[in-house]
Amino acid sequence: MYKLAVFDIDGTLIDTERTGVESLVQTIRELLGLEIPYEEAYKAFGIPSNKVAGLYGYADAKRFGDRWEENFIALSHHISPFPGVLEALKRIKATGIQTGVVTSRSHFEFEYDKYLHEMVPYLGHIVCAEDTPHHKPHPEPLLRCIEMASEELGAPIRPDEVLFLGDTDHDWACARDAGCDFALADWKGRGWQDIPARYKFSDADGMEGILIRTK
Repeated sequence: MYKLAVFDIDGTLIDTERTGVESLVQTIRELLGLEIPYEEAYKAFGIPSNKVAGLYGYADAKRFGDRWEENFIALSHHISPFPGVLEALKRIKATGIQTGVVTSRSHFEFEYDKYLHEMVPYLGHIVCAEDTPHHKPHPEPLLRCIEMASEELGAPIRPDEVLFLGDTDHDWACARDAGCDFALADWKGRGWQDIPARYKFSDADGMEGILIRTK
């Protein structure tokens, strides 16, 4: 039985793929003068912007992140929540399972998102990029979320009582190294990426069902 369900955001609760990838392609074009294909940029989806800058050899990580954020906002009209997610979160929360978020988004990016405003009452403990020195795939942000939930509960929550739900190998590695189970989202039928997740889901019913049947 899981006491805590922790969610990634992008690609797990909210469909930001087109906005995130196209804004990255545009940022690399503007700052490095390079044209990269969509599928190459997709591999950086969900990685903090300062690390992505380094991957492409761009030294000024802050400028890179600021410009990517500007381009992301300009393309944010493409963003939408995955179908049924809000209702599923409400029902999951109603079971008494604690909830949390571990995301590579900054607090600004988190608070800017109008869809997340609706979800916040059901998301519990929020860990954004600024909240820990290390980021996914490092386990530190997930362990920090567990610590926050334990403090609220007034009793320690063991890693094996936590399910992390995400959509990339970075999410899976974060869960693995924190000692938590992992549920892999594949809303768009990209396939399971050879990720050895304990659970897999491709719609809101599947996401909810994993937590309800293991309650």
